Amino acid sequence: MKHYNIAILGATGAVGQTMLRVLEERNFPVDEIRLLASERSAGKELEFMGLKYKVQPVSPEAFEGVDIALFSAGGSRSKQWAPVAVEKGL
Repeated sequence: MKHYNIAILGATGAVGQTMLRVLEERNFPVDEIRLLASERSAGKELEFMGLKYKVQPVSPEAFEGVDIALFSAGGSRSKQWAPVAVEKGL
């Protein structure tokens, strides 16, 4: 089974937390997960599949090598960053 590199923009918010929980509950085949948020939330730690991950600030480079990007950062931020993710190969 193929495993995927996943990015979640807005990972620290309520919807982002739900996305993480659903991926975990469904045992989604994740190879690498990138938790993205604003500079204000960067550095926070979130748990996924029993491991702790640091939230990274969103940047164009954060989408490199990502297979699937999930956006829950609000309409304007998602609209801003979705085209950037597409440019990086999504």
